[in-house]
Amino acid sequence: MDNSPTALFDSYEQDFRQIIDSIRLKLDGEGKDERGEQRRATLRRVEMELDEADEMISQMEIEIQGIPQSIKPQYQNRLKTAKGDLLRFKKLSKDLHSQVSRAELLSSGRVGTPTSDEPYGPTSDRTRLLSGTATLEDGTRRLQESQRIALETEDQGAEILMNLRMQREQIENSRDTLRTADTAIDRASGTLKKMIRRMYQQRVITAAIIVVLVLVIAIILWEKVFR
Repeated sequence: MDNSPTALFDSYEQDFRQIIDSIRLKLDGEGKDERGEQRRATLRRVEMELDEADEMISQMEIEIQGIPQSIKPQYQNRLKTAKGDLLRFKKLSKDLHSQVSRAELLSSGRVGTPTSDEPYGPTSDRTRLLSGTATLEDGTRRLQESQRIALETEDQGAEILMNLRMQREQIENSRDTLRTADTAIDRASGTLKKMIRRMYQQRVITAAIIVVLVLVIAIILWEKVFR
């Protein structure tokens, strides 16, 4: 497992590039010639992938804080490039949504013609205009609801990431405390070994003194008794 300070950033950037390539394929590649409901479904998938790409950007912004200053500028440039790509595809997706809505409105306007018996019937210009307005309002409501859900999801994701960062800091602090405790234990162990060694030395010295005193007393007694 790569434990370098840039490993997570690189992983998130790789995921971001894969998502962007998928979006590019849907908007500029094989999905460009789609029409009708198929095109709308593709654009909905693009919206979901744009949300995922936005999440990857948020992850990269968090991880870049822990990158060393010596190499941080180049990663900031990579993050800036990723943000530019995301903004460009968001704008392109929005433009395509507008084009699809206009195309649907125009196509509905070409279906049927009013008759003298039904000047304001279901195929009249007024009816088509009301129907188109209702469609646009419904699309606007869905878009606003999607944006609200995306914002709520983003807030929840940011809160989770903040909690994870706090937990990581607590783990790092605990690890530092354990290292300090290990160092203190090693020092205490060394001190105890020195004390034990000195105790043995003092015992040897005390025993030697006792032996010398016993010999001296024995010599004195021998001289007194035998002389």
